[in-house]
Amino acid sequence: MRAVLIANPKGGSGKTTLATSLAGYFANEGKKTTLCDLDRQQSALRWMAFRSPDIPSITGYFAGNQMLFSPPKDAEWAILDAPAGLQGYKLSDYLRVVDKVIVPVVPSVFDMAATEDFLNSIRNEMGARRSVIGIVAMRIDPRTKAAAMLEEFLRHFNVPILGYLRNTQNYVNAAASGLTIFDPPRTRHKKDLEQWESILKWISA
Repeated sequence: MRAVLIANPKGGSGKTTLATSLAGYFANEGKKTTLCDLDRQQSALRWMAFRSPDIPSITGYFAGNQMLFSPPKDAEWAILDAPAGLQGYKLSDYLRVVDKVIVPVVPSVFDMAATEDFLNSIRNEMGARRSVIGIVAMRIDPRTKAAAMLEEFLRHFNVPILGYLRNTQNYVNAAASGLTIFDPPRTRHKKDLEQWESILKWISA
């Protein structure tokens, strides 16, 4: 089994959007996928409640009260949706067992400031495994000044920006029905799917 942690200390950064989208991708690839909701609000599990049994299935459970990470034994991919403010020994425990860490960042002064200490913390925690940390820029056009500001901010962390996801209602509209942009029909989400290509290549490597 391979596990991916989606984490950022700030609320509203897009963690659940990334987590549910990734779960949808792997499920549509025919992989046994489980969504581990670490947040007491259980937004990811609420999303799953709307998911039709006629589309690729995703298992899910609330993992926020677990002392140790224990996903279903038959899972091929586990996607962990972390709560805002995950830190301390719990964060350390998850960092030790996951294969990849994705930090979604909205390119605003407030979000970047909130992310700075977190990035330093997880880079120090991961040590020689720093290469498994990646950034996804949320709700942003890579051609804008805001994107350039984010790139400059991240330069001294030596953490790659895996991709830029545009500001669109496609994610919101799909989620309202328990869907992702990876669920059929995909044709309506062609532009969004293209933005995921570099992200998925990095995760699967």
